[in-house]
Amino acid sequence: MNAQTERLQIPGPAGLLQAAIDSPANAPVGVAVLCHPHPLHGGTMDNKVVQTLARAFLALGYRTVRFNFRGTAGSEGAWDEGRGEVDDVLAVVAAKRDPALPLALGGFSFGAAMAAHAAARLTGDMTPERLALIGPAVVNFAPPPVSQDTLVIHGEADDVVPLAAVLDWARPQVLPVTVVPGVGHFFHGQLGLLKQLITGAWHRLPPSSGS
Repeated sequence: MNAQTERLQIPGPAGLLQAAIDSPANAPVGVAVLCHPHPLHGGTMDNKVVQTLARAFLALGYRTVRFNFRGTAGSEGAWDEGRGEVDDVLAVVAAKRDPALPLALGGFSFGAAMAAHAAARLTGDMTPERLALIGPAVVNFAPPPVSQDTLVIHGEADDVVPLAAVLDWARPQVLPVTVVPGVGHFFHGQLGLLKQLITGAWHRLPPSSGS
């Protein structure tokens, strides 16, 4: 993402996974593991929305970890239809989390669904503090229910994952969704706004029920 980006490989359940780590100028306040969109449709860790997620978390003071799922670019293994990819997320979390710091999980599209599935399997002191899901792929990869403080951002004009499908997923959870008017799936021309929405909302939690 910049000259300071550390490129490395992380052992995964299907082989080595390419990864990129960006660290803030000061001591990090947390670690954010970020997941990219569908590998079979050109998604990689260098996707512009994923890079925007990383820039937002860097601005918030987090160390950010992006990685390529199995079979993507130089990562070993093969596409596993969203099953083994959850294991990839868990392997990266296990390798790069800092037990002394909060863990955030985030992703875009397919990656958002994988982050939600991974979060459901993390318990105890591994439980993420919060999720950031951008354009979550709720139709084909059926993410499980998530915490009510999850940050969900979706484009009104998304023609890949219809907004109506995201609202149908969110409604039973009473989960707030931030809708960006007139914006499509890839947030073309609005990546700066997306970054502002993430940084502005991250520590502003929704009010608890009954307040």
